[in-house]
Amino acid sequence: MDDLWAALGLVLVIEGAIYALFPQAMIDMMRRLPEISPRSIRLAGIVAVALGWMVVRFIRS
Repeated sequence: MDDLWAALGLVLVIEGAIYALFPQAMIDMMRRLPEISPRSIRLAGIVAVALGWMVVRFIRS
């Protein structure tokens, strides 16, 4: 369970760093988000989940 909390904390650190370092880029990206099809967003999410799962699996083996 400690690993889960550590992973969630790391996600928050990375997200926060992106917003802190590149605020204008994040605003621009959010403005363009409605132009992207839901299918593309879903596919990107699935790819991110798969890559994240593979990284965790690689590290744990």
